[in-house]
Amino acid sequence: MDAILKASLPKLREKLLEALQAVLPIAAIVLVLCFTIAPVSPSILLCFLLGAAMIVVGIMFFTLGAEMSMTPMGERVGAVITKSRKLPVILGIGFLLGFLITISEPDLQVLANQVPSIPNRTLILSVAAGVGLFLVFAFLRMLIGISLPKLLVLFYGMIFLLAAFVPKEFLAVAFDSGGVTTGPMTVPFIMALGVGVSAIRGDRHAADDSFGLVAMCSIGPILAVLILGIVFRASDSTYIPPVLPEVSDSVELWQLFHVSLPTYLEEIAVSLLPIIVMFGIFQFVALHMDRRSLGRIAVGLAYTYVGLVLFLTGANVGFMPAGNYLGQVLAGQSFRWIIIPIGMLIGYFIVKAEPAVYVLNKQVEEVTDGAISAKAMGMALSAGVSISVGLAMVRVLTGVSILWFLVPGYVFAIGISFVVPKLFTAIAFDAGGVASGPMTATFLLPLAQGACVAVGGNIVTDAFGVVAMVAMTPLITVQLMGLVAQLRTRKARRLQPAAMGAAFAGLPDDDIIEL
Repeated sequence: MDAILKASLPKLREKLLEALQAVLPIAAIVLVLCFTIAPVSPSILLCFLLGAAMIVVGIMFFTLGAEMSMTPMGERVGAVITKSRKLPVILGIGFLLGFLITISEPDLQVLANQVPSIPNRTLILSVAAGVGLFLVFAFLRMLIGISLPKLLVLFYGMIFLLAAFVPKEFLAVAFDSGGVTTGPMTVPFIMALGVGVSAIRGDRHAADDSFGLVAMCSIGPILAVLILGIVFRASDSTYIPPVLPEVSDSVELWQLFHVSLPTYLEEIAVSLLPIIVMFGIFQFVALHMDRRSLGRIAVGLAYTYVGLVLFLTGANVGFMPAGNYLGQVLAGQSFRWIIIPIGMLIGYFIVKAEPAVYVLNKQVEEVTDGAISAKAMGMALSAGVSISVGLAMVRVLTGVSILWFLVPGYVFAIGISFVVPKLFTAIAFDAGGVASGPMTATFLLPLAQGACVAVGGNIVTDAFGVVAMVAMTPLITVQLMGLVAQLRTRKARRLQPAAMGAAFAGLPDDDIIEL
């Protein structure tokens, strides 16, 4: 165990640098705003800065912990359940895994606490059932080899058909739930499951099909909450904004975070417990991993636990009140439109601080042998999220229905999926779920809520939907990146037919990726 801890120290330093690069730009933007056009109290500013420090350390531990534990656990479990070749076993375990991991997802807890019209437990159980069911569909797709674009047309068609019959109070929350479900707990495990399941197939399209699980698991919660909106009578409870901190000295500042720490220590322990128990059962029954591998996973789980506790404490106690207050101040100005470009700037950088984004980018780079670099993925995600946050702020200021943005956005994204290489489509729809994580739920959503309060809008219909917008635009930007890569490949083949012909003989365009 000591050797494993020592071996992880250089990696921790590397992850610390990555975390600083992710969080410092957001902190710098907020500081500039606080000292210029959006003054805040010293209490809110100090809470934000301490929260930012905790988020940096949390990301450092979480990203390394996910690599050491969640990824190998998911791959081993995925391979074992597929080797059984018993369809009822695969589907039953798939549903159970999806249900348990979703209940464990911290992002969903954050969203449920901010939705005024639906009881927390009702929302969480509905969303968990939706994820479990669609993880089953995702496994079936991979095992049978069904085209992802065809399934997307079918299921998103059902979503927008149901949306016509759902009360408007449920619309934005339903689409938001699809984004937050695929967060730091769910993504590493589900993506690794995909790699494990696809490895059993062994054909040349198996790697392509290892992506797309997150995309499918994002659909289930949307449908579940839309159905909930039809059958459930919403309560009349009103939105309660986050409490703005007031501290007089450094001891009170620390006490503010210290009081919240036990809550998150318990919450993350409860979140990780089902995954650990499930993996323990698989280890005892089928895996039989050696002691060193188990030791590495144990250290990784400890890092994951510490990282998520620090991350959520910093985000909820430090970032959420600051985001809400900034939104109120910016939208309360005579030039309230300024919140649109500021939101776009924050959106560009905030996606880099999402813990699950590191997992996706790394896995994309590995599965494509570096053909799609983590840097290229990061830029595509940042561009998409920037656009989506700008559009979300337009909604807050104007009160336009979210469907005016989501319907054309998804129609375009699904439309181009039939001409883009299959791998890019699966990665794009996974990226949409991954980009909308805890940073979106704890900073961008409160920012929109604060702005909505300032302009006198409806919180439930106008402010909610930020997560949904963030989940939508990467579908377009990542696929456009794939389309450009495909066109480049075709151009290169035309310009150098002799040289390229031998290298790419017999390969379809879907298998050629060059950035």
